[in-house]
Amino acid sequence: MKITVFLAVFFFCMNTSSAQVDSSFRSTYNPKRGAIVAISTTATYSIGMSVLYTLWYKNYPQSNFHLFDDSKEWLQMDKMGHVGSAYYLSRWSSNIVGWTGQSQKKSALIGAAMGYGFQLTVEVFDGFSSEWGFSPADIIANTLGAGLFLGQELGWKEQRVSFRFSYHETDFPKYNPNILGSNWNEKILKDYNGQTYWLSANIHSFLNEESRFPKWLNLAVGYSADGMTGGNENAIEYNGAAVPQFARNRQFYIAPDVDLSKIKTNKKWIKTITKAIGFIKFPAPAVEFNQSGKVEFKPFYF
Repeated sequence: MKITVFLAVFFFCMNTSSAQVDSSFRSTYNPKRGAIVAISTTATYSIGMSVLYTLWYKNYPQSNFHLFDDSKEWLQMDKMGHVGSAYYLSRWSSNIVGWTGQSQKKSALIGAAMGYGFQLTVEVFDGFSSEWGFSPADIIANTLGAGLFLGQELGWKEQRVSFRFSYHETDFPKYNPNILGSNWNEKILKDYNGQTYWLSANIHSFLNEESRFPKWLNLAVGYSADGMTGGNENAIEYNGAAVPQFARNRQFYIAPDVDLSKIKTNKKWIKTITKAIGFIKFPAPAVEFNQSGKVEFKPFYF
């Protein structure tokens, strides 16, 4: 989680600074820009992994490389996070490579390999830690995320379906703050009960260019879960106090979304902002279908 956030911040800064890659520029490779990207990404990878190992894995017992099955934890919400991280690390990496002048195809292939490679290293670290292990389920999720980006880039030459994220605070962290977070910054990363992961499809991109359907209007499907105070099963007590027992429940959503990148503007700073927050699902009404069989309308869901 920590290294993913660190890498995401780096790629976000590089990605927004490169702005939108002009397709006409891709035909001319710029060696100076290529050197900048090669040096900066190599340095980030080396330093980031060294810091991660020193501050995190070094403090835990090591073991021989082994597998660990965590596929049933958190009702697979953590796996959705892996999908999203792989998708955006691949997408941002591709845009950075495109900034050097590489073709769209080569940028996509290199970008997907970079995004996947960063996360694969973390999985290998897990494999040598006795506290965790190499998770095949994580690998599958990482592959799906990188594949979601690469498949669209090679097939459609654009991202018609984007991965999105939203979060709202819940009461569950107070029952196990060590695991679910004790403050807002920790909760948004650790409290899976408040997270929702979305696939947001741009409808206009599937229609004829002459269609009058709004280019900025998307349709999103989301997945969430709640009632969780532990990974495989809920906590029974915390600091000697009994923890209420909750029903672990999955939710599925359908909601409209807004693709801010499709809103026309000549302001570069607006393009930068919309690009920066493009991974966030736009707050909107939603219809919820939950595991208990209920269908609920949410006038405002985020």
